[in-house]
Amino acid sequence: MAEVKIFENICKGCGLCCDNICPVNILILSPDKINSSGYHPAVVTDQSKCIACGYCFKVCPEPALEVYK
Repeated sequence: MAEVKIFENICKGCGLCCDNICPVNILILSPDKINSSGYHPAVVTDQSKCIACGYCFKVCPEPALEVYK
């Protein structure tokens, strides 16, 4: 099963992975969570829709996420 794992404490909330990069639109910046650095991290809305394309990983400027097939 495909999976995106987001390391919320590393994510700086830039939103690059959320900005129309994901072909199945499952990534958003969390409106409710704030990480230890004070950022709203990206979160996965529906893991079951992930197709493991890796686009989110490629645009992330930090090592804040991993994609598994």
